[in-house]
Parts: sequence; C-alpha cells; structure tokens
Amino acid sequence: MGGHVLARLGVVPQQIAGGDVYPALERGTIDAAEFVGPYDDEKLGFYKVAKYYYFPGWWEGGAMLHMVVNEEKWNALPKPYQAVLNQAGSAAGAWMIEKYDSVNPASLKRLVANGAELRAFPQPVMEACYKATQDHLNEIAEKSPLFKKTKESHDAYMKEVLFYTQIAENYYDNYLLGKMRKG
Repeated sequence: MGGHVLARLGVVPQQIAGGDVYPALERGTIDAAEFVGPYDDEKLGFYKVAKYYYFPGWWEGGAMLHMVVNEEKWNALPKPYQAVLNQAGSAAGAWMIEKYDSVNPASLKRLVANGAELRAFPQPVMEACYKATQDHLNEIAEKSPLFKKTKESHDAYMKEVLFYTQIAENYYDNYLLGKMRKG
C-alpha cells in the first residue's frame, strides 16, 4: 500500500527481499528503504549505508499480524479450536507490539550513537503523503463496496479514538516528555 502511495508522489518503489536491501543501499541501486523499525534496522546495519533516519512511518501507523483462513474450513473447525486460534492470534499480536515497544527505544539510541541522523518528515511532505494516501484509498473504495464499508468503519473509529487519544495518552505523553527534557 505504501508503495502505491509513494508512486503517486514520484517515487519509484521497489519490492526486494529483506536480505537484498543492505547491498542495494550500499551499491546505490536504491536511494532509501523502509523496513520494520529501529530494532530490525539496527540488526541489518542500515545505518552503515543510510545516514538519515526519517520519521514517522506514516505508511504503517501500527504493526499488526494477520491470519487468513478459508471461511468454509474455518466453519468446519470445532468451536474450541476456533477459540484457541483466536486467542493465539491475539496473544501473538500483543507479544509483537510489546516486544518492539521494549527493544526499539534502545536500538534507536544506538542508531543515533552510530551516526544515523534523525529527521522528521517536514509538514508539507506529511500533508502530501496524507492526501496521496486518502486519494488512493478512495479510488479503491470506488471499486470495492467491501473496501468502502471497511474504510468508512475505520474512518469513524479513528475519529473516536483520536479524540480520546489527544485527551488521554497524547496529553500525558507530552507532559512526560516535557519533564524528561527538563531533567
């Protein structure tokens, strides 16, 4: 999805195997790369061949896992098996987020200590990316009633959750960041 949006902005996206990203950056056959986050970027050594570390990763607002199962096969499973798979999926998703939330901060500090320069995407870039994303999603919604229904549900949910987040988490996080900066 991010590649389609970036293409609208003039980027020529390339989907290459994870193990080929470092050598492609090193040889200059690609100009930039997006992978997972600081922990994985550090392990792969991207900071050795890519000086700038841009944020936020607007194309991937949050990590998630997916399990896709044929509906007929799913319905044929006994209810306890369905429950086990649902619980395993929930546990795997929570574990992944908890793991990255715990390892990414130290990895980001090490990336900077090793020479990576943190750079925020400028506001005009963020605006262009947001608009390109919405245009792309709206085009898909025009062609797919299911996607349209899903997008409308997602958009309504985001209005609600962002209203709450700005009052709860965001305000508190900004307070804590201010305290941290003051020592």
